[in-house]
Amino acid sequence: MKRATCMNVFLWILQAVLAAAFGLVGVMKTIRPKEKLRPAMPWVEDFTATQVRLIGVVELLGALGLILPAVTDIAPTLTPLAATGLAITMLGAAATHARRKESSGIAVNVALLALAVVIAWGRFGLYAF
Repeated sequence: MKRATCMNVFLWILQAVLAAAFGLVGVMKTIRPKEKLRPAMPWVEDFTATQVRLIGVVELLGALGLILPAVTDIAPTLTPLAATGLAITMLGAAATHARRKESSGIAVNVALLALAVVIAWGRFGLYAF
């Protein structure tokens, strides 16, 4: 396999993993009441139910943006933009966890941030569609 092909496959795998993670969590934040999210996500205390739903919608749209534009070949430049948006979302999430002194939450945010940055770098750069 050529190097470019390997990297393209690698980026597709990262996109699928990140889209699945954000898609599932985004749907959960969107459809579940805040009270049911509280045991697993104590940070929801700091936000209104509407804000939690909005965060879920942002994550769900980011997940769709990682996959759909590239698969349909309709505005594929939206894929790295979605990755950039999710990276910014993770910066905000890490700041929230830092304020609440939840170091395990920060670690998850940093890992997701790193994946989103790699996708944005690859899809904005040499491995664009």
